[in-house]
Amino acid sequence: MKKILVPTDFSEAAENALKVAAILANKYGSEIYLLHMMEIPMQHIDPGAVQSDIPEALFFMKLAHKKFEDLIESDYLEGITIHETVKADITFNEIKDSCKEFDIDLIVMGSHGASGLKEMFVGSNAEKVVRTSEVPVLVIKNEHNHFNVSDFVFASDFKNDNKKTYEQAVNFAKAFNAKIHLLMVNTANDFMTSYDAQARINDFIAGQSYDNYTITVHNDTTVEQGILNFSKDINADLIGISTHGRQGIAHFFNGSLSEDLVNHAKRPVITFKI
Repeated sequence: MKKILVPTDFSEAAENALKVAAILANKYGSEIYLLHMMEIPMQHIDPGAVQSDIPEALFFMKLAHKKFEDLIESDYLEGITIHETVKADITFNEIKDSCKEFDIDLIVMGSHGASGLKEMFVGSNAEKVVRTSEVPVLVIKNEHNHFNVSDFVFASDFKNDNKKTYEQAVNFAKAFNAKIHLLMVNTANDFMTSYDAQARINDFIAGQSYDNYTITVHNDTTVEQGILNFSKDINADLIGISTHGRQGIAHFFNGSLSEDLVNHAKRPVITFKI
């Protein structure tokens, strides 16, 4: 984990994510790429426009740079290599493109979550990033002066298409010497006996050398509620889940469990793209 991307709008939530990124950077010897996306109408920066308002665009660029300078002076960033990046666009493809441009290993971002009609029609910024990112996304909801992961819930249906994401989760757990709690949630609509569920999980993790784990088959009304309830019961430090990254009409009608968790969980969530 050598390169960490932190999208920022200079809000409190974004700084909470940056503080966690700093903890990880000190642990791994990582560099941090701070990304700010500016809401500048394209005509303001179009050199072909007759009345192109370049001074206004430059003003916003200088303002963003000043905010970067003030932020980078924070004590918790001392000794960490920080790269400042400003994009004059607010599409979330900029985050995806930046990951490719800088060869990013992990995105860390803050979120307030979303609910109700706002969630249905807009969604949280973190949700949009989770939906499109090819690299793991760690979503932070609160301020963490220390970010220690002792109990890490990895929720899955434990089908074979999730195996690569589990390998990523194991690597993350190893860095913290964390215990992974392998969780399958049983619901009335998709029921599996405990015996069959245990057999599927054991088959799923066969060949993995990491032995600091538990296996739990939890019954609940929905998968999401089961993950949240189990994580609360053991006071988990982190929830991990795979995501297919549905988009468009399929996402609207089917939704995405990982995105719902990003919106509703009170504790950090890390997603891994299948």
